[in-house]
Amino acid sequence: MSTPGDVQAQQPMPRWVVGFAQDTLGNDWRRAQTEGLAAAFAHHPEVRFIHTDAGGNTAQQVQDIQSLVSEGVDVLITSPRDAELMAPVIERVRAQGIPVVLLSRRTSSDAHTSFIRADNREIARQAARHLAERLKGQGSILVLQHIPTTSVAMERTEGFFEELKKYPGLSVVAMKRADSLRDKAILAIEEALAEGLRFDAIYAQSDSMASGARAALRRAGIDPGSLPIVGIDYIAEAREAIRKGEQDASFRYPTFAEEGAEITLRILRGEAVPHEVVVDSVKVTRDNVERIAPIF
Repeated sequence: MSTPGDVQAQQPMPRWVVGFAQDTLGNDWRRAQTEGLAAAFAHHPEVRFIHTDAGGNTAQQVQDIQSLVSEGVDVLITSPRDAELMAPVIERVRAQGIPVVLLSRRTSSDAHTSFIRADNREIARQAARHLAERLKGQGSILVLQHIPTTSVAMERTEGFFEELKKYPGLSVVAMKRADSLRDKAILAIEEALAEGLRFDAIYAQSDSMASGARAALRRAGIDPGSLPIVGIDYIAEAREAIRKGEQDASFRYPTFAEEGAEITLRILRGEAVPHEVVVDSVKVTRDNVERIAPIF
């Protein structure tokens, strides 16, 4: 019979260290992303997984990356908060021979080893088409914007405006930055209402912001179901809101944790990996909400 000490001795020591420099754990999607990576690597005792939390601060995320590199990580995973400012940071890491896996966000450089994403520009185009159909081509839209320095926010904004050009009767009355945080979205909607802005629909670049928007509308005595709200991510809150008729649509946007772990393991084993991986997204409405599970 083996003793606890024997069992412990049989456990393989970690062969590799993987570091994840997360932007913030204050956002539920990013928290789920971090937890997903930890869960995936937990099945691989040959890998020691560590992560940091920059608290939504670009300078801190850069410092976290430098700290992880100093600790000797074999692969760096990150989701850059600033596409421009963090490009030279990633380039320096790659110059040291350390592979870099980017999840959901890229930099303005092409120095990464592998970039895993969804097609944010196409998601944004579909969001614009959906609202154009719901508003019958006439009306004003309030946009709740994700962190504007990220590649995700840029693409979700550019794609939306590109598609909106096809509908001259539609206009964006305002863009309010809310950084994919509920509390900031609440403040953004309250600010818009205080300014007397009139809007017929809301395009929230994340479901966390859509959730905050609904809360602010209720506080103001406005039924969230009285105007179409489109979000992105498809979290459990969005599913319930779609079921209740308080959110018109969402787009499933996975955390890429599973794909990120798989690509990282392949890199560690010396296998070739694609420079870019595009993960499918799907629009969710009341027509298919019961058939599609939320991402968390």
